Amino acid sequence: MKCVIAGGNVKVLGRAVHSLSRIGDELYLEPTESGLSFRAVNSSRSAFASFLFAPLFFQLYEPGSAGPDTELFRCKVHMKSFLGVFRSLPSLEKSVGKCLILLKPRASRLVLQLHCKYGVTKTHNLAFQECERLQAVFDTQRCASRLCAPARLLAEAVVHFPPTLAEVTLGTGPGGKISLRNYVEDEAELSKTMVTELWLAEDEFQSVAVAPGSHITFCLKEFRGLLSFAEASNLPLTIHFDEPGRPVIFTLDDTVLEVHLVLATLSDTESSSQSPSTNGVSHLPAPSDDFADDLESYMAAMETSEGCSEGPPSPTFSLHIPRPAKSKPEEEEEEEEEEEEEGAVPGTPPHKRFRSLFFGSVMTPGRPGPATTQEVLAEDSDGES
Repeated sequence: MKCVIAGGNVKVLGRAVHSLSRIGDELYLEPTESGLSFRAVNSSRSAFASFLFAPLFFQLYEPGSAGPDTELFRCKVHMKSFLGVFRSLPSLEKSVGKCLILLKPRASRLVLQLHCKYGVTKTHNLAFQECERLQAVFDTQRCASRLCAPARLLAEAVVHFPPTLAEVTLGTGPGGKISLRNYVEDEAELSKTMVTELWLAEDEFQSVAVAPGSHITFCLKEFRGLLSFAEASNLPLTIHFDEPGRPVIFTLDDTVLEVHLVLATLSDTESSSQSPSTNGVSHLPAPSDDFADDLESYMAAMETSEGCSEGPPSPTFSLHIPRPAKSKPEEEEEEEEEEEEEGAVPGTPPHKRFRSLFFGSVMTPGRPGPATTQEVLAEDSDGES
């Protein structure tokens, strides 16, 4: 793959990387015929973001060649390594004339060259890992409610909430008004907690089509990252949502750019007993409470129920690598460790409150399996140390 980004589009790409850095620790790159895709997902699989840059966005775009039985090469890199190239956005606009992105599968390197003023060229060689395709399963057409507003309107609304606020509730009120309120988990703490609530009139939005009395609660950290990008790009933001517990989808559309941010929402007590579906796309039985917090066990249960059908397995579910059998105490200790690690990530909702999204992983035919992936990881670690 080879692409050249020129002029102000270099800063646009930098803003996109900054927005994705609020989601996960790894950046997924996938060149396709329809454009270059940058994606990220958080550790608890409750937030997913995708930036698809069309070929017209680039001065030169060559996705590469693929054989009849293979797909285009895709990879992932450490977010901090990629972000370091675009760390200073003002510097990109002032000094960088164009950016070259070159993917070298044989050399296991992703090359980024910044062509600056006065003939200065900065070259960054990043180690990457070949990966599977990552895609959240959602359908905006199945959402019952839809809002479209200028990004500045929402950015000025969330600025009233403290930076440390974890979740915010978006809801509808009388007269078609839209409210934003900081979420308080324990109702008994309402008398001791400062509650901030804003009401936005219907005429402040470009379009409003919401179900009366609907409301959703989602994480604010990832939403702020998308808002900063949308406001700087002067693009309207569309919010698609359904009942609590189903993901909310934020979209940005432009002639050369397509952005999706998918966030898990807090489930109501009444809806928690229903089957967890992804905007009505997936119809699988809910996992038992014994492993509701263990995502890998959840995926295993999903694959088991999917395997009972006569049709071929769906490519929209993550591949599951079986583990050696362990005793029950070891499994409980491991689950507790995973919960503590995921709970420590800022802006990452715990599994007990938020439902994880469903993500797809498809191994490319002819690509190396998990053993080779581990070898690449070892090589990357040696190269970066």
